Amino acid sequence: MENAATPLEHVRAEIAKACKASRREPGDIALIAVSKTRSAEEIAPLLEQGHRLFGENRVQEAQDKWPALIERYPDTQLHLIGQLQSNKADDAVALFDCIHALDRPSLLKALAKAMDKADKRVPCFVQVNVGEEDQKGGCLPKDLPAFLAQVRDADIPVAGLMCIPPFEIEPAPFFAFLAKLAADNGLSGLSMGMSGDYPTAIMLGATHIRVGTALFGARG
Repeated sequence: MENAATPLEHVRAEIAKACKASRREPGDIALIAVSKTRSAEEIAPLLEQGHRLFGENRVQEAQDKWPALIERYPDTQLHLIGQLQSNKADDAVALFDCIHALDRPSLLKALAKAMDKADKRVPCFVQVNVGEEDQKGGCLPKDLPAFLAQVRDADIPVAGLMCIPPFEIEPAPFFAFLAKLAADNGLSGLSMGMSGDYPTAIMLGATHIRVGTALFGARG
């Protein structure tokens, strides 16, 4: 851990190092602790250390464990970082402060309807399929300008762009590509980078990094 007493302190030190190298401020990086599949007991130490930003993949799992934790730590921010089924839009809008995987017109329609019904606007990152992989969610780069126009027309706040680069390929070119797409479309938010590559993502402009294993350890 290189003199860092806790995993959280270690990750914060790595963020600071990457920011120094890229002349950025650590305070500009939102560290999302990915707590999917982690129990309330595993999450509690991070909350006790003052961390308040967490990411979940599944609506049902978040509904089961987070209300009691949020009651104890009401300033907690919860982000949905996994794929969202359109039929879970109402629940997602009710529970989450931000949604990271808006990636298709059917979900856009469901979220707009849910937000109108709840009279609540939840910022969304538009997921881009930067590797154009058939098995992965996300808007294709060529379709991005038109899709962003649809999102804005639906009065959904656009937080920025999100990506998951292809597995086991150097991620830097994909991070740089997402940053260019964001700039071309007048967006500054970039949700990119995970436990294995978040320093690289920060160097290339990430504003939100999604870190699980480095904070919680390997899953059993």
